[in-house]
Amino acid sequence: MDLLESLNWRYAAKKMDPARPASEESVKRIIEAVRLAPTSSGLQPFDLIVVRSAELREKMKPIAFGQGQITDGSHVLVFAAWDDYTPERINMMFDLTNEQRGMKNEGWENYRNFLLNAYPPRGAEANFQHAARQAYIGLGVALVAAAVEGIDSTPMEGFDPASVDELLGLKARGLRSVSLLVLGHREADKDWLVGLKKVRRPASDFVISFD
Repeated sequence: MDLLESLNWRYAAKKMDPARPASEESVKRIIEAVRLAPTSSGLQPFDLIVVRSAELREKMKPIAFGQGQITDGSHVLVFAAWDDYTPERINMMFDLTNEQRGMKNEGWENYRNFLLNAYPPRGAEANFQHAARQAYIGLGVALVAAAVEGIDSTPMEGFDPASVDELLGLKARGLRSVSLLVLGHREADKDWLVGLKKVRRPASDFVISFD
């Protein structure tokens, strides 16, 4: 399938087939796609937690209001944003960039100082909300990558973030969960949504062009 065929094929699977796990090869490519996702200032202010453990997914299910995909799918990706932009985190990414590129750039260093002066003083909650928006960019990339791989997915905001954070020990890592993405394969004969037409607003009502 090409890109648009893949996106027309995908939907939020309501029933995953527990006998058909997503292949590890495909999951690795989806994870790599998320790692390559763009983020504001290249700070990459979120971590991706991959939950394969059936036991852990069983514990996650009630936290996600009993949604069966959590246990019927084979992988749960947890998008967890930084709880704050600290000088240490900002410097870590700028230092990594300098190391990987083997050079220092005056403009880049000036931008580092700009962020160091602008971000930490805003406060943790404002910074978390900004980081969470970056995590959603990663989620969008994961959805597209999964479709291209022919892997079904179900994005979820319907869960208790505080309980997920506690279960996975995210607070100690300076992270807060933002969204979940279940990967697997649809169980078509038990999924009420699988045969229904995909409905989106027509381009004429969706796209505003200034030519």
